[in-house]
Amino acid sequence: MASSEGQETHVLLVSLPFQGHINPMLKFAKHLSRPNLLFTLATTEQARDLVSAATASIEELHNPVDLAFFSDGLPKDDPRAPSTLIESLRKVGATNLSKLIEGKRFSCIISVPFAPWVPAVASAHNIPCAILWTQACAVFSIYYRYYMKTNSFPDLEDLNQTVQLPALPLLEVRDLPSFSYLVTEILESRSDLKPIIPIGPLVSPFLLGANEDETLSDKYCMEWLDKQARSSVVYISFGSLIKSSQNQVESIATALRNRGVSFLWVIWPKERSENVDVLQEMVKEGQGFVIEWGPQERILSHVAISCFVTHCGWNSTMETVVAGVPVVAYPSWIDQPVNARLLVDVFGIGVRMMNDAGDGELKVAEVEKCIEAVTEGSTAADMRRRATELKHTAISAMAPGGSSARNLDSFIGDITTIT
Repeated sequence: MASSEGQETHVLLVSLPFQGHINPMLKFAKHLSRPNLLFTLATTEQARDLVSAATASIEELHNPVDLAFFSDGLPKDDPRAPSTLIESLRKVGATNLSKLIEGKRFSCIISVPFAPWVPAVASAHNIPCAILWTQACAVFSIYYRYYMKTNSFPDLEDLNQTVQLPALPLLEVRDLPSFSYLVTEILESRSDLKPIIPIGPLVSPFLLGANEDETLSDKYCMEWLDKQARSSVVYISFGSLIKSSQNQVESIATALRNRGVSFLWVIWPKERSENVDVLQEMVKEGQGFVIEWGPQERILSHVAISCFVTHCGWNSTMETVVAGVPVVAYPSWIDQPVNARLLVDVFGIGVRMMNDAGDGELKVAEVEKCIEAVTEGSTAADMRRRATELKHTAISAMAPGGSSARNLDSFIGDITTIT
């Protein structure tokens, strides 16, 4: 659609029904928000509740994000494991998204990784397409160099083998992102998408210093935090997809009890915490607070938080960097090991927590050692200083005239002049 003063540009955002995709997409829309830009977020029908909750946090958009839904091809009672869902969408996603687009006028489609069928849909409808990469640039570089064979990689079965790649620290195989057949399709779908535009961090504007009305769906954990001393609380969360094992919950809880550390812990499902006696005892005694979901950015920016025990998902990684909070990195899969390596060995704002090499379980002593190192150890002050420096760097990038702000302005200029 031609652009001129007063005309509106309608952008279709296409997301997989995962919190780690929906949230950055909505935050991206928030940073792109202009009076004459309209946004529609399309995802699968079964994600209605998740999306409705997420959109409630972006009321400050000049124009609210409209919602649209399409079928993922699975029966209503299907549990929708991520692998099953993605495989079904590979078969029916393009057809069902096309039906949603027909008869509407979109100037641009913006999609997420792991939906490589979306650019083909955009092409079929003659709509320009962009991909919002929701992982680190370093992860994309590793994927690209592995699948395009631009660099040699060691035997991936030997976790102790190392690989040196341009602009990255020396990596062990255990640090590499999870490789899957789907990544080849992602890279192929991006082959004609140029240029790559660095933006971010994609966090809520209040973390970047903007004034926002505070609307919280879980005010009780914040009220509890308000009663705690400065830098006294360990915040623990492993994201919305990972379910902690009984061993992990017990080991972390016992370590917190042994050290007498206060904690705010997101455990999903929350019922899992009720099976751990030591954790329930500490909650009853007021040493900690357990929730199933919480306003993570608000939590991380609270003065009571001393460190973040995290799975190192990219959203959590960016949020802790912008909040200036050191980490205990406990990655699991996909891009998390790379993010952990960046946080610990490149940014220098945390330590890596490891399972035991013998039985693969998380030990109490390991948890205690890591929490002590980040909160009280000889290098804790340096970690916090570097975390503060990174916070200011991130805020500067998104401030008017900053590198990311300039790139966003350039992108807006591109999509509003499309004919």
